[in-house]
Amino acid sequence: MSGAGREMAERLLRGSEIEQRRGSLYLKKKIWSEVKKMWRIALPSTLFRVMSFGCIVVAQAFIGHNSEMGLAAYALLQSTFIRFIYGVMAGMSSATETLCGQAYGAQQYHMMGIYLQRSWIVDTFTATLFVPFIVFAGPILRLLGQNTEITKTVDEIYLWVIPYLYSLVFTMTMQMYLQAQMKNAIIGVLSTIALVLDIVATWWFVRVIGMGIHGALLGLNISSWSVVIAEFVYVFGGWCPHTWTGFSTAAFLDLIPMLKLSISSGFMICLEYWYMSIIVLMSGYTKDANTAISAFSICQYTYTWELNICLGLLGAACVRVANELGKGDAEAVRFSIKVVLVVSAVIGVICSALCLAFGGQISYLFSDSHQVSNAVADLSIVLSMSILLNIIQPILSGVAIGAGMQSMVAFVNLATYYAIGVPLGFILINIFHFGVKGLWSGMMAGVGIQTLILSYIIYKTDWEMEVKKTKERMKTWTLKLPSAESSSTISMRDEERK
Repeated sequence: MSGAGREMAERLLRGSEIEQRRGSLYLKKKIWSEVKKMWRIALPSTLFRVMSFGCIVVAQAFIGHNSEMGLAAYALLQSTFIRFIYGVMAGMSSATETLCGQAYGAQQYHMMGIYLQRSWIVDTFTATLFVPFIVFAGPILRLLGQNTEITKTVDEIYLWVIPYLYSLVFTMTMQMYLQAQMKNAIIGVLSTIALVLDIVATWWFVRVIGMGIHGALLGLNISSWSVVIAEFVYVFGGWCPHTWTGFSTAAFLDLIPMLKLSISSGFMICLEYWYMSIIVLMSGYTKDANTAISAFSICQYTYTWELNICLGLLGAACVRVANELGKGDAEAVRFSIKVVLVVSAVIGVICSALCLAFGGQISYLFSDSHQVSNAVADLSIVLSMSILLNIIQPILSGVAIGAGMQSMVAFVNLATYYAIGVPLGFILINIFHFGVKGLWSGMMAGVGIQTLILSYIIYKTDWEMEVKKTKERMKTWTLKLPSAESSSTISMRDEERK
């Protein structure tokens, strides 16, 4: 090859290397940009969920060190009825997340406050339907064959749960509303302050005044409603001028479509929350019900700590997918999904390793019983495996929520959890006599199958088609923008460009 030819080849090679470096640099910047967007949503959302759940754990910790019977009663009530209703409320509020996220991406800002008001109407009605189940929780549990002494304690505390139930209507929906417009940092701050308030109030009522389990639940109600009041002040006080323009009669329009989406969302999430509660319910049939319920409830709390981190990432996946669908960018949707899955995988592996390392020592945060500690240590391997399985599933659910595919995921959950997981768990506990560990292992198989099915569905989803569906939904549900609001909406678009 001549000198000129070699020189030309070297130039082409250097040009190719420069292009590769530019491409690599662009990809790194793109990933970093997506990670920042993701954590801007996920960190406050995770903080909110962890701190809110922390208030429940604080109540359990004070109750557990005060009364073993009280611990079992609270664990049974919390792990069955409260957890189930919490799942329904969280699921129904995800409809707000879907609609507000897509409206924000489509720059239909004036609709977000209307969607929030509609969710209050629908969720308040739903919460009221569940009040009788709380009132008759004790008799229902006795009818199911649960320990009589434990359920009598439930009869003494159920009234404290009702105010907490209604606080969920507002905290859940406003968190989704603020999250969709990247303003949920305030939620993280408020929930952190609420946890500190909860610890101080619970300590005062339980240790100083001597109210026992009632004092712990009073502290929980004070902290939960303090967050609601602070959120009202923030939203109504002018910090959301573009998306909250006051109460509107438009909130009473299209309630049926909102109800349908909320029900499918609630059904999807509550199936997941109730799934773990079945194990607590089955623990009540064992010989040493107090130890079994207490041990598994502690494992469940540990599992839920990690789950709340994943649910924060679920929120990030939901908002990012909804926003990009609203903007009409299918490629950005795919990229967002890949980034959040990788981040979730790293966190899940770390949490699983920590559970294996500490084992039964975790139980001493909740109880002084060595029997409970040994039972928790025995379940630690299954717990760590459950956390590993939990790496991907919430992210896939978040993607489905962002795209408005809640109904499909609800049917997948129903089939995998209750047609496969629960029967397999019963076989392992009744035929092979593996106890609670066998029940949990069988139900883990249901989670694994569900994850595989959702992975396939998300992988095969035509996101260009989902963009078209989102545009149609926005056209159908969006009301005409009032002229008085036009200038504020335009200014918000200018802020976004900056």
